[in-house]
Amino acid sequence: MRVVKLGGSLLRDPLLPAWLDCIARAGGTAVVPGGGAFADAARAAQAHWQVDDVAAHNMAVLGMAQCAHLLHGIEPRLALAASVAGMHAPLAAGRAAIWLALDLQRDAADALTSWDVTSDSLAAWLALRLGASELVLVKACALPAGATPAELAAAGIVDHAFPAYAEQCARAGIDCRVLNRTEFDRALG
Repeated sequence: MRVVKLGGSLLRDPLLPAWLDCIARAGGTAVVPGGGAFADAARAAQAHWQVDDVAAHNMAVLGMAQCAHLLHGIEPRLALAASVAGMHAPLAAGRAAIWLALDLQRDAADALTSWDVTSDSLAAWLALRLGASELVLVKACALPAGATPAELAAAGIVDHAFPAYAEQCARAGIDCRVLNRTEFDRALG
């Protein structure tokens, strides 16, 4: 079983339907949507109103849920799951499922309620909880060849918390890759 994170930058990309079709046909895949413009709106609202990180985190999680509904609208063969627990049934049946991540809503600050943790790290967090064999982050930007997670974080390609999550994934035997949106052949093989 794999976890595939589709970055919010792909939401207007003409390749998005092809990615979703490939994922639906492959099955056994947990999809983590980025927050896209919805997460950007949460950042802007926090900057304007100076709300705390818990409020901003919850708004960003709802942004991921909105993106999940968009992905499901494009590719209805993908199941929707509100929680980690809800992912188990479709995955066990060999289907692909999109994580709404609603179980990440928080009442108090914790390790996940920071802008250092975005859907990149949340995808790794989910991979660890599901016992995935692989984690794939799909990005729209150019990727430096052979870059480490720390180098990708320093370049702003993944979030700042991702290197530590990638290390946890490696220790758990989860193959972790960051791919460009054009690399279908390397993503679902």
